[in-house]
Amino acid sequence: MTEEHPFAQYVRIIGKGPNLSRPMTEDEMHAAATMIMNDQVEPLQLGAFLCILRMRTEEPVEGAGFVRAARESLHLPDDIPEVDLDWSSYSGKKRQLPWYLLAAQLLSTNGVSIFMQGAEGHTPGRVYSSQSLKSLGIAIASSLEEAADHIRENNFAYLTLGDISPKLQEIIDLKPLLGLRSPVNTFGRMINPFSAPYEFQTVFHPNYRDVHRDTANLLDQPHMAVFKGEGGEAERRPQKPVQVQYLHDGEYSEIEWPAMLGEESVKVDEEMNLERLKTVWRGEEDDSYAIAAVTGTVALALHLMGRAATPQEALAQAATMWDSRDKDRF
Repeated sequence: MTEEHPFAQYVRIIGKGPNLSRPMTEDEMHAAATMIMNDQVEPLQLGAFLCILRMRTEEPVEGAGFVRAARESLHLPDDIPEVDLDWSSYSGKKRQLPWYLLAAQLLSTNGVSIFMQGAEGHTPGRVYSSQSLKSLGIAIASSLEEAADHIRENNFAYLTLGDISPKLQEIIDLKPLLGLRSPVNTFGRMINPFSAPYEFQTVFHPNYRDVHRDTANLLDQPHMAVFKGEGGEAERRPQKPVQVQYLHDGEYSEIEWPAMLGEESVKVDEEMNLERLKTVWRGEEDDSYAIAAVTGTVALALHLMGRAATPQEALAQAATMWDSRDKDRF
């Protein structure tokens, strides 16, 4: 008789059917994810494990165990920079330009240090952060050590998930084979390698907001905000109200921010010309949607970080930042 593989127990816990299966505990997921990160799992086992989790929706305790294991696998630099805001960019854009990148730059030039990470290329026809940042002349880090240098130099760094954790990127790249997104899409974005006290998370499907917030709480993340962003990115949809769920030192709260523009004023960008990021920043083009997306996103960050007491105050601060920006930056 063939000896059972050590990982089989974890597939069995979640896969024994509707009556006998159950969610994994945080420690069980930590052990399972540690095996995955260490290449101690057969491909067939990994595929089954990922598909079962995705089919029934991941539990926050499972997310916490997964993120703990992923963090333990990282190769961090000896000198960790101080980062205010951890910002995930996992979706890419196809209907509007990535105005969130201008929001991040506006914040970084106003004293907010940002680490942005992203997974790219997993969905055809989308514009991702690396391509867009390069069009602005912003250097892309190739390692956590280089990202730390960029943060110290410019208050901003962007690093792809593949350069943070090749194993996590490898799992995301299974989507064309499995036909499904994996738990890495949900929890990989919560690694927060530089332990920023504030965390931006966004979802495409609103039912994942609670999963992100509850997972962050289990991980003792001090502050985070999660909302439905444009195309799944951390970018305000100015033509719609947005429900923002917050975590502050273990306490939950919610605020609905009102729409900034009328629905009829918004059109899908058919060209997705990245040069427009520069022309809008320079003031060479007056685009009310773009400016609202930028300032609305900045306002969400300011409010999360306690730099504004109310959404109205945050929006006023963001507008002042925009009006006083260095137009020659790009």
